Amino acid sequence: MTEKTQELSDAMKKKLEPKKFSKNPIPGTKFTIAISSAKGGVGKSTFATNLALALDNIGCSVGLLDADIYGPSIPKMLGINEKPKSDGQKLDPILKYNLQCMSIGFLTDQQTPMIWRGPMVTSAIKTFTQKVNWKNLDFIIVDMPPGTGDTQLTFSQEIKMDGAIIISTPQEVALIDVKRGIKMFDKLNVKILGLVDNMSYFIGDDKKKYKIFGEGGVKRTAQEFKKEFLGEIPINPEIGKSGDDGMPIVLAKPNHEVTKIYKKFANIIKSTYL
Repeated sequence: MTEKTQELSDAMKKKLEPKKFSKNPIPGTKFTIAISSAKGGVGKSTFATNLALALDNIGCSVGLLDADIYGPSIPKMLGINEKPKSDGQKLDPILKYNLQCMSIGFLTDQQTPMIWRGPMVTSAIKTFTQKVNWKNLDFIIVDMPPGTGDTQLTFSQEIKMDGAIIISTPQEVALIDVKRGIKMFDKLNVKILGLVDNMSYFIGDDKKKYKIFGEGGVKRTAQEFKKEFLGEIPINPEIGKSGDDGMPIVLAKPNHEVTKIYKKFANIIKSTYL
């Protein structure tokens, strides 16, 4: 390794070290739970939205923060087309389905690309956590972007995160990034509540389970890193359709098998913290 390469390596290690100052909790909230993966396209936004609604369903006061600055999904999934009000100092979260919600997507046109450098992303995250009038929340669920970059570092180092749930599909190409994400959270001393196997299987008309993306990869990863395996969520067309319609499946179909799975996850979180 050359001297220059060693300097870069040491600099990156230092950046990942937990900072020694006290973390700032998000005002108006009790517990901050991140929904993460480090991999795109595995269903984090769908999971975050339905989990938040499931927590509300079992009596918790819940906020939903869309921290994916470059690709916000929450406005579409909740059917929100309005802009948040402001008193000039702070923004009011938008209330939808009894959830207090905030997203960069509320402030920009849906098709406007967010061509921002890292410091701008960090500034936006700090605005959404410190300058939003979150009110009396038991939980704020944070839909994290893919990767292990500025957003994750800001939440881990400067904002009090009480736990993270890791979402992945079972195939190895997704789990490569997931493993990086697990190591990042461990390095930054963020408690990982467990891993969820999303799009785990599809039930055909013949009632058989088809493991389209492989089998057992998420559970094996949980065992490898000594984390809890929280369970599986199947592929079901109703999940995507309800999200596209702006009414996620937990609301649209309260007796659906997938809704029951989300309520199980919600009860795990409630019993852990409240």
